[in-house]
Parts: sequence; structure tokens; C-alpha cells
Amino acid sequence: MTDGNNGRPPFGAVLCDVDNVVRSFDSSRLQALERAAGVAEGSTRKVAFAPETVSPLVLGEITSQEWAESIAAGLAGLVPDSDPQTAYELALALLESPFHADDEVVSLLRRARIRVPVVLVSNAALELEADLDSLGLADLADHVVNSARVGLAKPDPRIYRLAADLAGVHPERCLFVDDSEENVGAAAALGMNAVHYRDPADLERALEPLFT
Repeated sequence: MTDGNNGRPPFGAVLCDVDNVVRSFDSSRLQALERAAGVAEGSTRKVAFAPETVSPLVLGEITSQEWAESIAAGLAGLVPDSDPQTAYELALALLESPFHADDEVVSLLRRARIRVPVVLVSNAALELEADLDSLGLADLADHVVNSARVGLAKPDPRIYRLAADLAGVHPERCLFVDDSEENVGAAAALGMNAVHYRDPADLERALEPLFT
């Protein structure tokens, strides 16, 4: 299906989040360690992804190791007896959580890339590109916009504009896909066709105009 304008597809680029869309993490070991330590399940992630803790990481201001240390410091009051070793083990378990790619999402993005540029836009650590390579996804997209490398993080509108520029299209000609409602809202404010991702069916429906 086209938009009736010289046979163009309805959007000129796909901008897609990575974490919890393209790849997912296995938190089972972390959850087991939290139970063993007497820490409420989810506490480590809550500390780790608090804006004041994660922002320096995704802006490239600290390393992943330094992030783990800041998580451990934040957990200190939540761990029984304030055991610093246990707090650090929890932080490290989060940092080293195994991850895998969603084959259905990968397949959809590869199909989309035949028709339009695909740009991955991720709030991530400096390891993102190496992680994608380890998954065999170094060629999944035309560009990777890694917040830690560009010093901008979603929902800052500048990172969206940067991704659109790399794709060579105006923001309003972009399809943006993300699991965060805040990030989706920021994309919509720029005129992008913004999709809140919850499962691969959301991506498939959004891309259907390219495939029909």
C-alpha cells in the first residue's frame, strides 16, 4: 500500500527502540538472588533505572562498571544488614543479565529494511553495538543511534531529529516504535507516526502498509 504520492510507502523510515523490543533480558538469576537476600523482587531494577542513576550511563558519562557501583550504593539501605557485597552482587547480576533477540521482531525489521531505512534508537550503554554484533544483528539497521555515543537520550527531541536526519527523511515521515509511553509521546509531538510497542503484533500491524 502507498500514500498516493508518486507511489511512496506511507512512511519513509522506521525508527525502532532496542531494549524490550528487539532484545529482551532474562532476569531469573537476579530475581533468585533478591529472594535469597531478602530484598523485594524488582528492587534492583527500581534503583538501577531511577533517572538519577541511569541517566549518566545512557548519556555516556559513566561506564557500565561505574553504573553497577552506583546501583550497589543505592541498594545499601535495602539489603539486610546493609551488606555491601550482597548489594554489589545484585547490581552485577542485573548488569550481566543474559539477553536474546526476538526473532519475530528481527524478521519484521529485516523485511521493512528492504523498503525503507531502519534506524535503531536506543537509550543504552557503550556496549550496545558489541551486544548487537554478538546477537548477529550488526546488519539489522542502516544506522544505530546509541544515546551513550551521541550524548542525547530519549525523550530529548534532538535524538529523534538526529535519527530522522540519518534516515534522510523528515520526522513526520518516520514510523517510531518504542516500549516507553513517554518516548512514544515525544515522537508523536514531533509529528512522527508513533507506536507503543507491547508485543510483536504491534510492530507487525504498524509495518503492514509496507508489506501490502
